[in-house]
Amino acid sequence: MIRERFEACRQKAEGALIVYVTAGDPNLEALPDILQAVDQAGADLIEVGIPFSDPLADGPIIQAAAHRALQAGATLQRVLQTIAARSASISAPLIAMTYYNPPLQYGLERFAREASEAGFAGVIMTDLPPDEAGEWLSVKGDLDPIFLLAPTSSPERIEKVVQFGGGFVYCVSRTGVTGTTEKPWDEAKALVARTRSMTDLPLAVGFGISTPEHAAEICQFADGAVVGSRIVELIARTNDWSQVSNEVSRLKKATVKAAAPPS
Repeated sequence: MIRERFEACRQKAEGALIVYVTAGDPNLEALPDILQAVDQAGADLIEVGIPFSDPLADGPIIQAAAHRALQAGATLQRVLQTIAARSASISAPLIAMTYYNPPLQYGLERFAREASEAGFAGVIMTDLPPDEAGEWLSVKGDLDPIFLLAPTSSPERIEKVVQFGGGFVYCVSRTGVTGTTEKPWDEAKALVARTRSMTDLPLAVGFGISTPEHAAEICQFADGAVVGSRIVELIARTNDWSQVSNEVSRLKKATVKAAAPPS
């Protein structure tokens, strides 16, 4: 389902827009409406962040959102139940983004089963490298296991990510945490080129993408752009989800203009 969505974008000469939201911020009751707003505005895939108390890879915006979500009672089980109740009305494939600890404590097999039943198509475990993912890979079922690569990743790490991963490869634009913006994208371009030579999996770039201009630039050399902190910040500032829709729509239009025609 995830690869098919990337292929559909490619056929239309678009980059895929992947939007991240934190489940439970401002509360779980708002999550279905937020997902609906993001979906209808044109997001090609949606990452649903599972809040965790120690989100080391995230910058201050997403850390704060996770803290608010946990304070509001957003447990892993409640997130899965909320998604299960409404996922059928969302056309974009849903991806659970989590650290390894919450599913591990929940039970990996139970998590895989319930995530799949809830309507998730894939899972990103931010802090789980493929060479330590044997237990997860053995119970994941039909969920695509999506791994991260960084500009510092060795050829051996890239090889393992493309060997064991599915859906797409999440290429981190630079070293550091989410939510900071530094250009140009030299590190990301080099990482995409190295990875492209080893796989036909779609390659999406995330971290530091916060404007339509950023998304357009990323989609010149990658298959998709991940936007997280910008949307999470907007959700934190407003209860008017039409503002979120408008921002997602602006971002999506940028990917349409940017991508090169399919060869």
